[in-house]
Amino acid sequence: MTTAPRTRTTRSRLPSLTGLRFVAVLFVFAFHASMEVPFSDAGIDRRYADVVANAGWLGVSFFFVLSGFVLTWSARPHDTAAGFWRRRAAKIYPLHVLTWGAALALVAWAGTAATLHQALPNLLLVHAWFPTRPVFSSLNDVTWSLSCEVFFYFSFPLILRGVRRIRAGQLWVWAAAMAVLVPLLPLASELLPGSPALPFGSGSVWQFWFVYVLPASRLPEFCLGIFLARMLMTGRRVPIGVLPAAALVLAGYAVSLQLPFLYGLTSVTVLPVGLLIAAVAQRDTSGRTSVLATPTAIRLGEWSFAFYMVHRLLLEFGHRWTGVGRTWSTPSAIGMLAAAFALSLLLSGALHVAVERPAMRYLSGKRAAPAPAAPEPEREPAAPPAVPSSATPGPSPSPTA
Repeated sequence: MTTAPRTRTTRSRLPSLTGLRFVAVLFVFAFHASMEVPFSDAGIDRRYADVVANAGWLGVSFFFVLSGFVLTWSARPHDTAAGFWRRRAAKIYPLHVLTWGAALALVAWAGTAATLHQALPNLLLVHAWFPTRPVFSSLNDVTWSLSCEVFFYFSFPLILRGVRRIRAGQLWVWAAAMAVLVPLLPLASELLPGSPALPFGSGSVWQFWFVYVLPASRLPEFCLGIFLARMLMTGRRVPIGVLPAAALVLAGYAVSLQLPFLYGLTSVTVLPVGLLIAAVAQRDTSGRTSVLATPTAIRLGEWSFAFYMVHRLLLEFGHRWTGVGRTWSTPSAIGMLAAAFALSLLLSGALHVAVERPAMRYLSGKRAAPAPAAPEPEREPAAPPAVPSSATPGPSPSPTA
């Protein structure tokens, strides 16, 4: 995976994007907490579930777009595809294998031991390619998104090589095309079987799998991140600030709650999410400070992958341990969710230090790479762009990078 010649680059972190990762994983936690139906007051439980109904979908979409953005931003000069794949494997597989083993033990304890047809594809992170819910939602069910990430990683060297050949002035067209493809997926899913029905939302398992789980269907979000990163790297700016972009994300989320289920998953939030990521990166490269760039926010962002991998197991099996179907008064339910969050956070910090960092150090083939650089704009053969202020000297993308 070689790169085109560049001008001199300067080192600058993207700390706010790291901090923003933890905000995204909070959306996922809030969504999965609602699935446990913790409140005995049915009205409060319903209102909470309604508010966070699409929060999990939003959080995962954020990670897919961010994955493409940061992998592009931090691509190493003269890197090879094999070297890139080795580092990605060192990042995700050790923690995945550990939580896979924990999930095997927990489902056996709960009396619903996994079959080989569930356990093996899950271990190999290919289970999102199977259109059956017992497979793609098996064991630690959040790992379906890792199955998508593995597909992205295998595709990335080839995609990036092609993207680098696109003229800088055309990148925004390609980015817009990726954003348009996402809402076309629910429309195309109407051609798929209408049964079996989903136990949540609306539509069939086939339709949900095609729109939301199938790795190839999530590739446009990943590519959107790639195109946005290339735009900034070639001297273009996104014409929006961080706060307006965040407002667009919230507005898109509010709209998504009013749409039919399959259309509300990612259709109206993917472009605002991409603009927010680009705006935050643009602000980071300008050297401006942010609450997301504080040491605490950065540390929490670094823990986000481990948090993502353990929180669902703690919520689901912690609830089973206290009693299947048990509910609590509002203060007690809030306390239980706070305890689950705190335990997930403590465990994620320990796993980041004891598993993630050593694995990256010893399995990636080289010592840890330096922080992603903020490259100066690349030169086009014709009409080189002017260098914007955002390129002056001065993630992992999904919970997985």
